[in-house]
Formats: sequence, structure tokens, C-alpha cells
Amino acid sequence: MAIESDLHNKYSLWMERPVTETLDLYADWAANYDSDLAKAGYFTPSRIAAALIKVTTPDKKILDFGCGTGLSGKALQSAGFSNLEGVDISAEMLKKAQFRNVYQKVWLGQPGKMVGVTLGQYEVIVAVGVVSLGAAPPETLSMIIDYMAPNGLIGLSFNDPTITNGSYDTVLDKEILLGRVCVLSRKYGPHLSEPHMGSDVIVLRRL
Repeated sequence: MAIESDLHNKYSLWMERPVTETLDLYADWAANYDSDLAKAGYFTPSRIAAALIKVTTPDKKILDFGCGTGLSGKALQSAGFSNLEGVDISAEMLKKAQFRNVYQKVWLGQPGKMVGVTLGQYEVIVAVGVVSLGAAPPETLSMIIDYMAPNGLIGLSFNDPTITNGSYDTVLDKEILLGRVCVLSRKYGPHLSEPHMGSDVIVLRRL
């Protein structure tokens, strides 16, 4: 099966759905997630890690929010970050992350909640492909911002369908207008090779 058919048609990734369907999707996909994305050519995790290492130091305590199987943690580790913890709402994906030897701690989260996190606990929160169409809803960005102390950093990405949807940028623009965050960088580049898709890699600073 072609990668485009496998990712886009079988998993129907880039569309709004109830959270129960999202959980079922990732439970079903967990076993093949890493190999599917390796075949597809998945660039965004390493792009976010590269953007962050330019504006902070590798000793920062980082929460990988929506860590999945740990591909994003692996990219952060490869960029030099070592103080990593991960949370995800998919138990099946999280089991794979536990064995990747990237995170100091991982735990199971709950949809729409910041489970196991206190205000200002992390100097950096990374959400690779998480706050996006077909994954977490737009208001998730506001929740992440709520838990950041002043000067904390947020690294995230909006892929092409998310940008086209517009509702995620609406929330980001609102947070900027409220003076809660500023954009340190936003750069468009490759997300997946097949299907061909780009993404904006965004780094925010909490004000």
C-alpha cells in the first residue's frame, strides 16, 4: 500500500473527529507508527528541535506534550537536549515511548487536561504535531500557555491542513493580542515527504 494511501486514507489523519475516535486511531496505529513515518519521511520533530536549540540551552527541563512513541523525544535528544519527560493520552503509543530510553519519566494523560503538570514546572513544552487538525483541538494551545511561567518556551507545529483550517491560528493570534505570548520564530518547511506536506515550526515565548 502506498504511503499516501496508508497515512491519509487508512488513518484519515487530518480531519476533525471525536476524541474517542482519535484514541482508537492511535491505538490501532501504535505498532506501525514509527515504521510508517520513517517511510513517509517525517521532518517536523527534528525541525522543532533545531529551532529550540538556537534559543535555549540543552539543560532545560522539557515536557514532550503528546509524545506518542517518542519520535519527538528522540529528535530532541539528537539535538542535545537530555532533561526530557513525556505525556500522551494513548496508552498504546506511550508503551513504545517507555522503551526508547529518551525520557526520564512518561505518564498517561487525559484529553483536554494537563495531567501531572504544575504551573511553571517546565522551562520548555514541546507539542510536535499535537495542536493540529485531527489531533488536539485549538484551545489546547491556550491550556499549554496557562501552565508556562514567564519566559518559558513553547515549540509546536501547524501542518498544511491545520494552517488551511484557520482555527488554530485564530487561537494563536488571540493569545498574541492578549500579550500572553510572543512569536520568536515561525518558519515553513517540510513536514512529510509522502504525502507531500509542509508545516510551520513555531517557537513562542511566554510573557
